[in-house]
Amino acid sequence: MRILILTLLLLLIDVMAFQAVRPLVANSAKSLRTIVYIVYWLVPVVTLIYLGGFSTGWSETLPKGLQVTIRTMIFIFYFSKLLIAAIILVDDLRRLVFGALNMGINDLSLSTERSRIMSYGALILGAIPVLSLTYGMARNQYRYTLHKTRIPVKGLHPDLEGLKIIQISDIHSGSFLLKEPVERSIEMINAEKPDIVFFTGDLVNSLANEMEPFVEMFSRIQAPLGVYSILGNHDYGDYHHWTNPADKHKNFEELKSMHKRLGWDLLLNEHRQIQHKGATFHVVGVENYSASPRFPKYGDLKKATEGMAPDTFNVLLSHDPSHWEAQVAPDHPEIDLTLSGHTHGFQFGVEIPGYIKWSPIQYVYPQWAGLYEKAHQFLYVNRGLGYLGYPGRVGILPEITLLTLHQS
Repeated sequence: MRILILTLLLLLIDVMAFQAVRPLVANSAKSLRTIVYIVYWLVPVVTLIYLGGFSTGWSETLPKGLQVTIRTMIFIFYFSKLLIAAIILVDDLRRLVFGALNMGINDLSLSTERSRIMSYGALILGAIPVLSLTYGMARNQYRYTLHKTRIPVKGLHPDLEGLKIIQISDIHSGSFLLKEPVERSIEMINAEKPDIVFFTGDLVNSLANEMEPFVEMFSRIQAPLGVYSILGNHDYGDYHHWTNPADKHKNFEELKSMHKRLGWDLLLNEHRQIQHKGATFHVVGVENYSASPRFPKYGDLKKATEGMAPDTFNVLLSHDPSHWEAQVAPDHPEIDLTLSGHTHGFQFGVEIPGYIKWSPIQYVYPQWAGLYEKAHQFLYVNRGLGYLGYPGRVGILPEITLLTLHQS
């Protein structure tokens, strides 16, 4: 029944959006009209076949890459058609009102013909997501960008001056369709010769074995002071349908073991004391903690900082940036720098350094990408190395962060 309702809804969108396409080729040669009509209606035909295959389980036997591509293109085309249909609906309402006015007032002659301007405008509006989202999927999945930022730390020990930190986040290994392009991210990380590396959660989408093909690759990340990691909301397996609690627990234990296989020191509401030259600093790692009630709160910052020596530089790894304003900034002034991820920058937005920085995610997360400061405390939100859902990025590219400490 759900498939039937969805099918009828999609066909309604198809019919509405077609009202903008038809006038565009109305005066064209018959052969061109036929080609346009076939191409237009090919999308709902493919969609119906895929939905039918999904309901029977047949489509799940297709290669993963093909499944993702089909689903994504269906979403892109119907999102575009929905925008077109919305403009056509507005035009239909105008025609209805004008027709009623013509009937009520004899000397009026308002046009009830479909507006060619609105039809063209609808098609232009619909073309924007088709072009941008298709480009973002084809070009930007693995287009890794190095973001360099200097962090001015008050009272920083002289021996920590120039300390190089690499942060990566949100690998989401279950989403990767290819291995070779991911290799470039490892090469970029090691090329910076970082002193220490931090991973801030979401190694997988749900299942520990999603990371299996990439273990050898990511285990090649090297830093003299080590690689430290935490868990993200996806790492607990909460978004997978489990037949019993034991399977979920087993998956979680395998996920934690995966960090050991990578050679990463997984911090579970605890901290490590790091010695660098003549200086000591702390790396604190909490489990996932979000200010939003939508996400479980596994993190315990009080436990993680218990027994920590005072008057040192302290960096906190916390997956969700909402943790910073909820607990870190108001209650833990000893935390100098918090590193988070989670938002992915929505994988969509506009960033022109010095001019504009916008993404729809900013209406949910005030701190969503880059560096933020409050009372000598800093938060850096990584835009994510991988992707989730939509297999691409538009305007917000996958990120490797290089942070360099210096005295303020």
